[in-house]
Amino acid sequence: MPFRIDGLPERVTVYEVGPRDGLQNEKAVIPVEVKAEFIDRLADAGHRVIEATSFVHPKWVPQLADSGELLTMLKRRPGIRYPVLVPNERGLDRALESGVDEVAVFASATETFAAKNLNRSLETQFDMFEPVVARALEAGVKVRAYVSMVFGDPWEGPTPIEQVVRVGTRLLDLGCHELSLGDTIGVGTPGHATALVEAFGDPSRLAVHFHDTYGQALANTLAALRAGVTVVDASTGGIGGCPYAESATGNLATEDLVWMLRGLGIDTGLDLGKLVATSVWLAERLGRPSPSRVVQALSKG
Repeated sequence: MPFRIDGLPERVTVYEVGPRDGLQNEKAVIPVEVKAEFIDRLADAGHRVIEATSFVHPKWVPQLADSGELLTMLKRRPGIRYPVLVPNERGLDRALESGVDEVAVFASATETFAAKNLNRSLETQFDMFEPVVARALEAGVKVRAYVSMVFGDPWEGPTPIEQVVRVGTRLLDLGCHELSLGDTIGVGTPGHATALVEAFGDPSRLAVHFHDTYGQALANTLAALRAGVTVVDASTGGIGGCPYAESATGNLATEDLVWMLRGLGIDTGLDLGKLVATSVWLAERLGRPSPSRVVQALSKG
């Protein structure tokens, strides 16, 4: 029986990142056929947004080297979005050749992570994003923006809120339809999450992306929802992390998120039983159990 809390949305969109942000940080390289089945299982569980893959150079993310082949294998279903991540114009070229209609770019909120991840400064990273966004929009392709390390990074410590807002606003001004605020190393807390969302003023174009390093992902998500956010990134089974930040642990598990939202009477359109079954199926192929608490509890009956 759900118990609603005032101030929360009636519905939340779960932006599933498992096939991309989840698998990119797994040690095992999963066969493309398994990836295609994983995505199809997610669609069958009710997902309407599934980030399928990334067109990053295979040298940096070998787990997703088969992105073009994967997109040709996908059983695309009407009404379901299959965005892909593109790091630069070359990545965009490959994505457009594959017929995508939605892409995402990945920015940094801190100088050090911009240097380590993008080989750019906080300012010059936009020289890379501006032509990508412009060309995508000209081609009729929607663009989402991720901004990482929004609460802190391992080298600089806490990230100033005004710095995150400056980077995020600039990405939105380029024409990105949505901005995902990424707690890349999982150091955020609910008060900080609330303050950051409120600092943007209008939450309607914001999404949140929490990692559960310190066990705060669900608490932070609830705080963001109370501040007006209605889009939450999550990874089925809680798989993933960040290949460029060793202290980053798994993403917020989709099943854990759905369990909480269901208890609050918030609609997601997702079938929890099918999600759990998918995570158990995937864990067998990854050779390790799912870190999701809900998967662990429900899979034991």
